Amino acid sequence: MAIKNTGLNLAGVRSNFFQAYDAAVEMARFNELTTRLESNKDSESYKFLGAIPRMREWGTGRKAVGVRTESYSVDNLKYESTIEVDRDEISDDQTGQIMLRIRELAARSAQHKDFLLSQLLINGATTGFNSYDGVPFFNAAHVSGDSGSQSNILTPAAVDADAPTTAECKTALGAAIARMLGFVDDTGEPMSLDATGLVVVCPPTQYIAWLEALSATIIANTTNVLSGAAKIMPFSRLTDASKFYVLKTDVPVRPFVFQDREPLEFAEQAEGSSEQFMREKYYYGVRARYNVTYGYWQYALSCDFTAA
Repeated sequence: MAIKNTGLNLAGVRSNFFQAYDAAVEMARFNELTTRLESNKDSESYKFLGAIPRMREWGTGRKAVGVRTESYSVDNLKYESTIEVDRDEISDDQTGQIMLRIRELAARSAQHKDFLLSQLLINGATTGFNSYDGVPFFNAAHVSGDSGSQSNILTPAAVDADAPTTAECKTALGAAIARMLGFVDDTGEPMSLDATGLVVVCPPTQYIAWLEALSATIIANTTNVLSGAAKIMPFSRLTDASKFYVLKTDVPVRPFVFQDREPLEFAEQAEGSSEQFMREKYYYGVRARYNVTYGYWQYALSCDFTAA
């Protein structure tokens, strides 16, 4: 008796899955906004998020500076997603539609880190979503060593907070850049020496205003000195129409960290499995262990337009 070739063998499905997954990862936000750190245990403790000592005269010899006591631990979490396919769907030659579901599974898997990143942005001023200094990541009173009190929260003015104009976006970005360049570390040294690698992360409702603010050469009959000063990144998961974020990404440790414990695995229970025999069900699923957490708050600003 001839055996029907469904085209859903593991090699074929795996190839389709990872082609779609790799393409989706290329488009994901977390690639540009996080620093990837490999993990080799259940939890990682971040003690390096503090100052590296400045250069000093040799004098009587070296003076070693240890890591600061400020630190926090981040657990690696396990994630999965699984789809079920009925044997009748395969018998009815629905291979093309099943492959589409496999590719959608790949896209959703790649986008999950963006979801975690969006939660860090949205909840960054909430108790429990803390930076390494023990206070919420977006906070009006960050203090570390000799830094003094520093705020990475701005409230730029707008006539309509939920619909800022191009000129208002330009003014807000100027204030954000000035604030970020003023941040110092726990020894009083500047964290940012230049305004490069900046990304404006905004909700879709602000995208056109920011596109004009960062590409127009003239705004309100005035030369736009901020043209090209930052990259615009609309983020569909952001729903607060008055908020945007300015992030610095050309640094060794970015505002967010992707803690990578076990890379994504793709597996199936299909032809020949007990589930196929007993229930006529095929399963295709993914599994991975990782987390997304906060890096340096000094490279991130939360900006909330307020009615003027």
